[in-house]
Order: sequence, then structure tokens, then C-alpha cells
Amino acid sequence: MASDPATSADDLEIDPTAPFEPGPDRPLPPRAWGALAGVVAGGAAIATGMLVAAIAGAVSPIDAVGSSFIDRTPRWLKDLAIDWFGTNDKLALRVGIVVVMTIAAAVFGILSLRRRSVGVMGIALFGLIGLLAVAERPGATAGAMLAPVIGSLVGIGVLWALLETLQGRWTRQITPGPSQAPLGWDRRRFLVASGGVTAGAVVIGTLARREDQRQIQELAEAAPDTLPPVAAAPAAVAVAVPAGADVVPGTPFITPIDDYYRIDTALSFPRVDVRDWSLRIHGMVDNETVLTYDDIAAMPQVERIVTLCCVSNPVGGPYIGNARWQGVMLADVLDMAGVQAGAEQVFSTSVDGWTCGFPVSVAQDGRDCMIAIGMNGEPLPVKNGFPARLIVPGLYGYVSATKWLSDIELTTWDAREGYWVPRGWSREAPIKTHSRIDVPRKGETVAAGRVPIAGVAWAQHRGIERVEVRIDGGEWIVADLGDDVTDDAWRQWIVDWDAAPG
Repeated sequence: MASDPATSADDLEIDPTAPFEPGPDRPLPPRAWGALAGVVAGGAAIATGMLVAAIAGAVSPIDAVGSSFIDRTPRWLKDLAIDWFGTNDKLALRVGIVVVMTIAAAVFGILSLRRRSVGVMGIALFGLIGLLAVAERPGATAGAMLAPVIGSLVGIGVLWALLETLQGRWTRQITPGPSQAPLGWDRRRFLVASGGVTAGAVVIGTLARREDQRQIQELAEAAPDTLPPVAAAPAAVAVAVPAGADVVPGTPFITPIDDYYRIDTALSFPRVDVRDWSLRIHGMVDNETVLTYDDIAAMPQVERIVTLCCVSNPVGGPYIGNARWQGVMLADVLDMAGVQAGAEQVFSTSVDGWTCGFPVSVAQDGRDCMIAIGMNGEPLPVKNGFPARLIVPGLYGYVSATKWLSDIELTTWDAREGYWVPRGWSREAPIKTHSRIDVPRKGETVAAGRVPIAGVAWAQHRGIERVEVRIDGGEWIVADLGDDVTDDAWRQWIVDWDAAPG
């Protein structure tokens, strides 16, 4: 029987849930277009999740997944990331997550050309991963958990619509007359649709970014812009930097805030409203104590110069800095709470859930352990731990230097383990005596003649008495030292070298 020229598109309806069966009247679109559909849908899901999270004032699902990945990173991979990327390791992780998701979305898009349920389940799986990652973050809210859910639903809807366009359900062209054109896919309409969705995703992502920045700015405006005055320091504690401490060209004795290293597990900075923040001291204490920012600011303020160093700092590495920290003595706060006999460690927790612990004896042996709220004369910057952080001279940061401090528990070693200890790091972490050559820089070409060789040396809580330098296997040369400001700070050194040609 001849074809009825009046046949309608509804008469040729295709079940989208059934496997796609290509034929002469229904060709299978190229895989590249299926991959593009998957990537566009994935981008729409990510952008939507970012916007919902920003509106809810929460971390984005991407950052939540990244943080969960960091929490499960084995020691060797963490060391490798720092070796390869340095302080750009978090940027590298974000890029890696996006690359993996893009590849996965492309694969799901290709597989969806034959069976759409594959793409739907793929996007739903990523949404579930995002939901689980968000749910395990400290302080997760209902709004935060909605972000990956709504993002997934949008992604599934976009993928479905693009596949409809690709497979001809919406774009079939039925020509009048006895013959009917093949029910192929409309390349132009698909490109227009995918381009429109991509543009929309970019706009949504931009709005999410702006909302995120607006909230951060709002929190910054609520933060104090000055520090309370410092109490008169004992004569034995130097807080001023004598001119003789700076003897290394290009390496100031006090590290500027903008140049201070950052090593932590936070993929994005915790959002802390100082008006709602408090520090809880509890556990094996006589009096559980809760301090607000104003409480800490009202206590007698001290200022100390202390060098901090990351245990991952390589030979000659940059993960070390020296600063003037302002705050209150940790020992005074612990005395307020009353440490009970049997307490073995000071176990601290950050706003984002990071933990560490160090011996109670360290907090009580007279060293300048501090709860710091200021750095180099300014309120503590967010990247360095605002509103408060711990400063413990003589211990590596992974057991002591909790940023974004929210909780201090007095407990035993058996009861709690800090973040890095179960991952194979030592529970005891005294900073080793070390030195660094800052001049001349590695790979630098110097002219023959008088050339300074200079750098810094540190042995926190012990001090540096002498530095010796040997050149090309020659005799050891005693270096000139900068002023000995405090045992808890690095000491600069310099040697004049007669460089021969060649």
C-alpha cells in the first residue's frame, strides 16, 4: 500500500526508553555528537549545583567531592601532589575532577545514543557521589545537600532533551507526497540547542561565582579590621625586629602575609561569621569553657615572633615562614578550663573538620603556645586561619597548627587520633634543625668576584648558635649571623664568597 502523505509525527512516535535501533529511516547519530550531549548536560548539572550551593551559602558539590578525595588520599599520593604541584595542588585537584567528569560525561553521552537510561544513571550516580560528599562535610545543611540533587535533575533533563533532538523525535521532517524523508537528526538544531544550554551554564556558573563572592565579602565586612592593643611584653621576649636580623637579600626576617606559605587540606576556605563563631574547650577539664571572638580579644594580648614550617618542606623549599603572631597564651586558656590529671593530648578541630593533637606537656612547658587572632599587626587573614588558629613553636603544623580553630578537647592518645596519624604520619613531630640557601638562587648565574651566599636556619624552641658553609668540598666557613631575636624564629646567615671564573 502506498504511504499516506497525511501521516503525522505522532503516528511515528518512538519509545525513548527502549534501546535505539538504527535503520535506513532512523540513522544513528555520530558518536561525537553523543559525547557533546553528555558533556553539555554534565556542565549544566555542575553549574546548577554551584548556584544552588551558593544561594544556600554552602560549599559547592565539586569542592565537597574534592575534599572527600583529599580525606582519603594516601600519604604517598599527597607527597607526590606536593612534589609535582606545590601550593597549586588544590587547583590541580579541581582540574583533575573536571577532566574526569568531562570524560565520564562524554562516555555516558555516547552510550546514551543507544540506551538513554545509561546516561540517566550516569548523571544520577555522580549526583549521588556529590550528595554523599556534601553530607559528610561538617555542618552540612539541607540547602547544601539539595545542590547535587537539583544539579543532577537538571543534567538529566538536558541530556534527555538533547538526545531527543539527536534521535529525531523532535526534529523529524515529514515531506508531503508519496515519499517520506528519513527520520534523521538535525545537526543545526542540535548545535543550537547544545550551544544555548552551554551559554546558560556559563551564565549560571557566573551567577554562582558572584553570589559566592558576595557572601564572602559580607563575612569579611563583619570581621574586625583592627586588633586589640598588645600588653607590655616581658623584657625577655622580643617582639620588635632589630635591623640586624635582616641580612639576607630578598628574604625579609618577617615574611609578608601575601608571601606566607599555605599548606592545608581545605579545598575552599571555610566561611566563618565571626559574630556566630566560638571556641569550645572541653573533655578532661574541670570547667567546660566557650569563648567568643570578643572574649579572646578582651583577654590580655601578647605578640610573639614564631617560625612555622611544614613537614613536607623539601630541602631548600618554600613551605616555611616567620611572622609576628598576636593572641592569647594557650596555657592561660587551659588554666581557665582546668586540665585534669590523666589528660595526655590537646586535640583540636577546625571549622571544616580537620583535626590534630599534641602533648599537653608542650602547652604547659613554658613555650609560647598561642591562640592567635592576629598576624604581622593585622587581623588574621582567612587563608591563614581567621578567626583564630593555634601556634605551637617547635612542632610541625600537621600535629599543632590548626587553622579556623573551633574546638579544643583535652583527652588521651588512645581516645583520639589527629587527621594525619592514621595515614602513617608520626604522632610526635618535633621540627628538625634545618637550613636553606636563599642567595644565590638555584640555577642563577653569578659574576666572578665577591658574591654573598646567604640564607636562613631554624631550630624552633632550641635556637641557632652557629652556621657553617662549605663550597665545593672545601673548608667549612663560619657564617655571619643576623641578630638572635628568639629561639622560636629562624636566624639569617651570610658568607662572602670569592667566586672564581668558570
